[in-house]
Amino acid sequence: MSKVHLIDHPLIQHKLTLIRDKTTGAKDFRDLVSEISTLMAYEVTRDLPLENSTVETPICVSEAKVISGKKVGIIAVLRAGLGMVEGMLRLIPTAKVGHIGIYRDPETLRPIDYYCKLPSDVNERNLIIVDPMLATGGSATCAIRFLKDKGATDIKLVVLVAAPEGIKMVQENHPDVDIYAASIDKCLNSHGYIVPGLGDAGDRLFGTK
Repeated sequence: MSKVHLIDHPLIQHKLTLIRDKTTGAKDFRDLVSEISTLMAYEVTRDLPLENSTVETPICVSEAKVISGKKVGIIAVLRAGLGMVEGMLRLIPTAKVGHIGIYRDPETLRPIDYYCKLPSDVNERNLIIVDPMLATGGSATCAIRFLKDKGATDIKLVVLVAAPEGIKMVQENHPDVDIYAASIDKCLNSHGYIVPGLGDAGDRLFGTK
């Protein structure tokens, strides 16, 4: 079964409270989501492999460490996942970015895909899927399936807020994909929104309704 990593750093929790606040405007919401994503990227990349190297400092030549192994790919689930990409890229600037377009049918709550553009070497990369909300788990499950169909084998899912129902669905369908979240909330309501959650992340990021 995949692991669920709760990233509860005080700075993340403080900023998460601010984005939960319904009075937080779109600009501040975007900035805070990006900041939280940067802080989460630090933990998400903790297990990247290292290899020995050498560096010439102003004093002498010294042994050092550099990241080895596969390169990183950041996969944004449209549209809300776009809000997390810049924050991730601050720490992983050489990562390639892919996009998967999925929306949730308001009646059935089922995911419907409409777009997919990925790096050509997606099967050779450590992939980080970003989406602020893990609600029913339908979109995340669909996005992971897209990537696996392209040959991807190393995938992590990074969300700001997760519901137990979404976690369960991802674990049942993709037990090899670890989940990283800043908060695990109480439940979903009858409309499929996370409680207490933070509302519709896409609308709040881009000022739409």
